[in-house]
Amino acid sequence: MPIDFRNTNTVWASVLAETLQRLGLTTAVICPGSRSAPLTIAFAQNNKIETLPILDERSASFFALGIAKKSYLPTALICTSGTAAANFYPAIIEARESRIPLLIFTADRPPELRDCHAGQAIDQVKIYGNYPNWQAELAIPSGSRGMLDYLRQTIVYAWERSQFPTPGPVHLNIPFRDPLIPVPDIAVEALQTEFNPEDFFAGLEPIFAEKSSTPPSPPLTRGGEESTMQQWQKCSKGIIIAGVAQPQFPEKYCSAIGQISKSLNWPVLAEGLSPVRNYAQLNPHLISTYDLILRNRELADKLNPEIAIQIGDLPTSKELRNWLDKTQPKRYIIDPSHHNFDPLHGKTIHLRTSVENLATILTLVPPLIKGGLGGDRAPTTNEYLQLWRNTEIQVRETIDQKISAINNIIEPKVSWLLSQILPPGTPIFIANSMPVRDVEFFWKPNNLEIKPFFNRGANGIDGTLSTALGVAHRNQSSILLTGDLTLLHDTNGFLIKNKFFGHLTIILINNNGGGIFEMLPVAKFDPPFEEFFATPQHINFAQLCATYGVEHEVIEDWELFKQKLISLPNSGIRVLEVQTDRRADAKWRQDNLSKFAKDL
Repeated sequence: MPIDFRNTNTVWASVLAETLQRLGLTTAVICPGSRSAPLTIAFAQNNKIETLPILDERSASFFALGIAKKSYLPTALICTSGTAAANFYPAIIEARESRIPLLIFTADRPPELRDCHAGQAIDQVKIYGNYPNWQAELAIPSGSRGMLDYLRQTIVYAWERSQFPTPGPVHLNIPFRDPLIPVPDIAVEALQTEFNPEDFFAGLEPIFAEKSSTPPSPPLTRGGEESTMQQWQKCSKGIIIAGVAQPQFPEKYCSAIGQISKSLNWPVLAEGLSPVRNYAQLNPHLISTYDLILRNRELADKLNPEIAIQIGDLPTSKELRNWLDKTQPKRYIIDPSHHNFDPLHGKTIHLRTSVENLATILTLVPPLIKGGLGGDRAPTTNEYLQLWRNTEIQVRETIDQKISAINNIIEPKVSWLLSQILPPGTPIFIANSMPVRDVEFFWKPNNLEIKPFFNRGANGIDGTLSTALGVAHRNQSSILLTGDLTLLHDTNGFLIKNKFFGHLTIILINNNGGGIFEMLPVAKFDPPFEEFFATPQHINFAQLCATYGVEHEVIEDWELFKQKLISLPNSGIRVLEVQTDRRADAKWRQDNLSKFAKDL
């Protein structure tokens, strides 16, 4: 019997868990606590839901976020009353900003025990502000059929709102009166004979978002004097910008972008955090060195576009953003969500459709030739496209020659090597600050189908280890690329180790501080730079790893680095520490980034 009729709270909580399981929930992350006991027991008893106990609420919430990123399904997150709920906040912000479905259930005291110093009672109603897609407080548990119908349908709605119209977090605050433990109540037990579970749950089926099913926006194919597609086809100076993305079906996503590029004969400027660089054979007009190319101002002027198709978020590159802001091309943003993806506030039109739909529509539009529509498509290259392609070849060759000749350990070579040596299909979580930037600068196009993951919604460093473990949980052996401060900010994530199934290799770039700040103007002002911005922590990571029973090794040469990563273990967590010189690496970037395209 899926419903627990021992008392009112057990009925309420088990209906909630069973409804979610039938809708498609597979994983629940639960933090310990008393007020949430009915929920904990209900989920733990449902053998079709993997239920994972995690001690630290902040770590647990990012772990749930990572699982949802990997599975593209809502993950349930449960805690007790009080400040426990507050510790979920950073992950909820990230879920909202990066459009990841989460279901947050915070247990609470009943109304009569609030605002009276009853203990472990804070104001939890709408505690997460405007970040949830939807939020509500449930009624006090009741065993009546009418109230159970209300509970079931509210949970159905919560499940839907976590995925539609745009994925994100949903918060339900759930008050419970005593008894919180499953002590029998004869009156409630008697209700079991009147309850027909098949009738009660009839019609409940899994509900999942199909991201590529959105209809095209009207401006795509009609309206005005000519269609958007015709404008694109007439333009010989257009670019496609493939921004940060972690699509559910990366090959289809990359293939669609390649199809659009080939149809229009436009280059694809692909961010390192996009899967496009890892499916290079699908995109013959792929440009990976755009940030470095655009540092050559004369060349950047020659490459000014008239139209830009931006797919999803903009890339990380400040050079690209400044160039777009300066040149002000007519920009079309392709994404099915309701979010605004234009921080530059340019001449922008949001087309609320998926890139897969766009590619399909484009194939249905007759190509333009001299004299009108119809006939063969335009020539496969044009001067503008050829300039991009030739420049990419030269800059890529310069980068490869420069970095391959480096024998000492420097940070930029880490990303460059990873793009060439990881096992096919490897999931890699890339931490914020310098790792995401080095990946954008140096990640080499390949056909390894590597899957990048990241927290680029709010761009914070919190919860990085826990999120990476969530991505790696029950997944292919995975990688985390991180700096020392980011890892230290989430060392409680190591407590997940005993509940973790899978393997995670942590590539720890230890430069004893915040390397990103060395690249900023504030680095020239010391004091207070070193103490208050770089903030070196002087941690012995071998001892830290030993505390948690995590394997640790210092990597001192590139051959050992390659040997450790060409094939990955099947289980456990290990740290490969790469010790670098923060100031020397910053100087190397400052000396070289602007030179790679200097003489073109």
